[in-house]
Amino acid sequence: MEQYFSEKLLEWYETAKRDLPWRRHRDPYYIWVSEIMLQQTRVDTVIPYFHRFIERFPTITDLALAPEEDVLKCWEGLGYYSRARNLQAAAQQVVERHGGRVPSDKASVSALKGVGPYTAGAILSIAFGQPEPAVDGNVMRVLSRYFLLEDDIMKPATRVRMETLAARLIPEGGATDFNQALMELGALVCTPKSPSCMTCPVMEHCQGRLAGVETQLPVKTKAKKPRPEFRLTALVEGSGAEEGRVLVRQRAATGLLARMWELPHVPAVEGQPGEGGGLPEGPAMDRLAAVLAAEGTPARPLGPYMEAEHTFSHIHWNLRVFRFQQAEGCDASMGLMAAEASAAYEAADGSGAGGSDAGADAGEAGAVPQPVTRWITREDMAELAFPNVFLRILNQYFDEKEEEEF
Repeated sequence: MEQYFSEKLLEWYETAKRDLPWRRHRDPYYIWVSEIMLQQTRVDTVIPYFHRFIERFPTITDLALAPEEDVLKCWEGLGYYSRARNLQAAAQQVVERHGGRVPSDKASVSALKGVGPYTAGAILSIAFGQPEPAVDGNVMRVLSRYFLLEDDIMKPATRVRMETLAARLIPEGGATDFNQALMELGALVCTPKSPSCMTCPVMEHCQGRLAGVETQLPVKTKAKKPRPEFRLTALVEGSGAEEGRVLVRQRAATGLLARMWELPHVPAVEGQPGEGGGLPEGPAMDRLAAVLAAEGTPARPLGPYMEAEHTFSHIHWNLRVFRFQQAEGCDASMGLMAAEASAAYEAADGSGAGGSDAGADAGEAGAVPQPVTRWITREDMAELAFPNVFLRILNQYFDEKEEEEF
């Protein structure tokens, strides 16, 4: 049954494989970049990003030496930005330890930042032809169904057993195509909800199909739902010298969305970022105005603008966006309220000194670090990396302003 599986799968792959840009080369750097981008991201989404990334950073050395801001900007929109940071850190390791060449031994590849068992297996098998398994979600689904494996694939022990099985299936001298074929079958045919069994090259001996349980496999413990967070967001329009610009600030150097740019925002309920919608419009705008004043940008509220949302792996943001106009003067009594809001923001994100990742030095005890802010036009957005949710808000705002001019 195992030999049948391997032979039929390779025959099918020869004619069914997609023409993907990273498959046109055996360059381990290209393969590595593609595998990192493809984590939790669809192929169709990755293709244009891959082209832009390789054009901007054609070699590992180019990536290693680039400013982090450039790397994040090139990654903008793909999400899971730690992947980009880890990729650049690993490129720096390759330059420092291996002379700018991706190593071909398992220990060295596995020691690179952000490279786990799957990525290491993909690089070693696809680029170097080594018989190493590359077991991702697609592969575990195929193997669970074909061999009728009912172990929970979320458990580490199950992954280890899958890797052992996958390694046994690799035909001699065929690792490069076999591992890609296994991934391709899971992506195109043995799909999560509606597998196309009648077009599957290995359907004849698929134990899951024969038992009629193919749609019930693999067994997978449900992940926790992202916790909801309700946040108040300020879109501050400039005046005077800043006419036509919008205020943005840079996030802390560590934690969620580190060093990326955003609109100023705070939890909707003071000190309780996971609670419900929070304050009515008036008090919500007053609170935002206090925070803006404390951060050096006094502004007067113009009213509600829009709502937006975005899901991270563990958090779901619900944003209420309010428009403000840059103004002169500031009520100093609002400082304490703003400081408390900033502290709650940092704790919730894990981006400040009290978060899960150590943040930038806050200076004296009790001091609230002042964020880096900047007034931008739409053209300036090409230089800065923004999370998707703020890109959507800013693009909608600038679209509307352009329409008003005509």
